Amino acid sequence: MLHFSKHIHPKSEEWVTFVHGAGGSSAIWYQQLKEFKREFNVLLIDLRGHGKSKLPLNEKFKCYSFDNIGDDIIEVLDFLKIESTHFIGISLGTIIIREITERYPERTKSMIMAGAVMKINTKGQILMRLGSLTKSIIPYLVMYRFLAWVIMPRKNHKESRILFINEAKRLYQKEFIRWFTLVSQVNTLLKLFRIKDTGKPTLYIMGKEDHMFLPSISKLVASHLSSRLVIVPNCGHVVNVEQPEYFNRSVIEFIRQV
Repeated sequence: MLHFSKHIHPKSEEWVTFVHGAGGSSAIWYQQLKEFKREFNVLLIDLRGHGKSKLPLNEKFKCYSFDNIGDDIIEVLDFLKIESTHFIGISLGTIIIREITERYPERTKSMIMAGAVMKINTKGQILMRLGSLTKSIIPYLVMYRFLAWVIMPRKNHKESRILFINEAKRLYQKEFIRWFTLVSQVNTLLKLFRIKDTGKPTLYIMGKEDHMFLPSISKLVASHLSSRLVIVPNCGHVVNVEQPEYFNRSVIEFIRQV
């Protein structure tokens, strides 16, 4: 089972489950934990191969697909007897949350999609192709640093870049390749997600400077009636790190309304 930590609120029955992105861990939510556990029951999960979910890698973890990764999370929810939860994800974590909601809609109360990835633009697809060609040759940290710089290029994105690079240092080369290969094959799944509205209350919270992903999210929200978009000023891809107060305030208010 994945490593997790839970924080029980003495009165609330609402659960909030945080799902990090590729190369990160549950540690990226350090600026959210204090505020959210004041109001909700909080569940933090380390995805397979990340954080404290690295070892041992059993046979189950050798098959990497988004439905298998989603089932890892469902296994934790079942173990804790959590029937439904508000999911909060960042970057690749938003794909995982969306995939879980597609198959297990009864487990999702709402989705908060931060730095959401619902389409990989031309620049991103070129980078993925180059990465696929060189993933067995170039050390993964070199590739990860380059990707982090492309996605978060500005001076005010530096904290996010450093945090994700430091977290990625804990991965193994083989683990990085597994996740990179998974993401490079995600276009068909993302096309379905853009077309289909789940009907679940959904908040997309995006940095105004998130040049790779904000344009596609703006188009998606215009056609999905259950979704709304909050654009965070002076902020790049990792909104919960760069603008934590803005993020916390907006997300907690959204969950209260739900």
